[in-house]
Amino acid sequence: MNRTDTFLREIRANLENNILSFWLDNTRDPLEGGFLGRISGTGEPDRKAPRGTILNARILWAFSAAWKALRKKEYLIAAGRAKDYFLGHFIDHKYGGVYWSLTPAGIRLETKKQLYAQAFAIYGLSEFYGATGDDEALKAARNLYLIIEKEFADPVHGGYFEARGRDFQPLEDMTLSAHDINAAKTMNSHLHLLEAYANLYKVWPDEGLREKTIALLDILRERIMDPKTGHLHLYFNEDWSVIPGAFSYGHDIETSWLALEAAFIVRDIDVIGRIRPAALQMARAGLEGLQPDGSLLYESGDDSRQWWVEAENVVGNLWLWKYQGDPDGADRALACWDYIKTHLVDTERGEWFWSCAPDGTPNRTDDKAGFWKCPYHNSRMCLQVLSLL
Repeated sequence: MNRTDTFLREIRANLENNILSFWLDNTRDPLEGGFLGRISGTGEPDRKAPRGTILNARILWAFSAAWKALRKKEYLIAAGRAKDYFLGHFIDHKYGGVYWSLTPAGIRLETKKQLYAQAFAIYGLSEFYGATGDDEALKAARNLYLIIEKEFADPVHGGYFEARGRDFQPLEDMTLSAHDINAAKTMNSHLHLLEAYANLYKVWPDEGLREKTIALLDILRERIMDPKTGHLHLYFNEDWSVIPGAFSYGHDIETSWLALEAAFIVRDIDVIGRIRPAALQMARAGLEGLQPDGSLLYESGDDSRQWWVEAENVVGNLWLWKYQGDPDGADRALACWDYIKTHLVDTERGEWFWSCAPDGTPNRTDDKAGFWKCPYHNSRMCLQVLSLL
C-alpha cells in the first residue's frame, strides 16, 4: 500500500470512527433536544453550559457535508436534527438574524448579532440545502444574507461591521471572544463571511451574491493582507486603518486555500488571476510558523499547536501542492498528519485535544466540545483530503 492509500485510509477512519462518532455518541441531548453545549477536556458532559450558535451551525455543516460525501444514514439524521433545532431556537423571529447563545433549555440568552455567527449560520444552512434540497434551509440562509447586507454592510468604507445589538443598533463592545479585541472590523469575520457567501453561491447562484463574494475577495487582498509580508492583519478600525497586533499563522494558511476556493466557485478567470498569487503569498507567510516536527505554530507569540491550526496546515499544504505548483506541499501535509495522529487525536475517548504544548503533551484542560471546539476544522480537513486526493 503506497503513502497516498495509507493517508486516505487513515483520514477516513479518523473522520468516521474518531471525530463524527464522538459527536454522535456524546453530544446529542435526548432531554432538551439538539446538542449539548459543552464537554470537558476529559470527556465529562456539562448539561448546564449555554448553547452557542457557532457550535450548532458547525455541527449542522459537518454532518451535512459528511452525508454528501459518505452517504451514511446516521449523518443525515444528525444533520436533520441540527437543522430543526437551529431553525427552531437560534433564529430571532422578531428582528431577524441569529442569536449568539441559548440556555440549555433553548431559550435566548445572549441576543447580540455577531457577524461571525450570521456567517456560520449561512454556511451550515446552505450546506444542508446542498445535501438535502431542503427549501426551508435555503430560505433561511437567503434571509440571513439579505439581513447582513442591510444591517452589517458599511456603505462608506466597504466591508462589514463586526456586531450589532439584537435590534441591529450599534454596539460599543463588538468583541467576538475572550481572545479578541474590540474592533469595528476583523479579518476573522470577513474570512468566514466569504466562506459562507461562496458556499451559498454554490447552491443559489444569485448575481448580487456573486458580486458581494468577489468584493470580499478583493477586501482580503487589498485591505486585510499585508502586501509586503503576506500576513493577514487581524483587527481594523471602521475606516480600515490597522490596529497593530500579532499575526496568526493558522489564519494565514487557512485563508490561503479558502480564498482560492471562493475564487474558483465564482468562476471568473480575472478574479482567479488576482487571488491565486495573493493566496500563495498568504500561505508562504503562514508557513513561517512551520516546525521541524511538521506542526504549525498558532500565532506569533504563542507556540502552542492548536487542533484547528494543524487541520488547516494539512489542507493549505495540499492546496499548495495541487493548485499552486508546490511539489513539497503534499509532504508537508503528510508530516503534519503524522503529528496530528501522534499528539492531537484522542484514541481513548474520541475527537482531538484542543492543543499540544511544544513538547507534544496534549491539553486535557480545554474543551473537547464547546463554544469554539466543534466538528468543523478537523472534519473539513478529512473531507478535503478525501476530495483533493
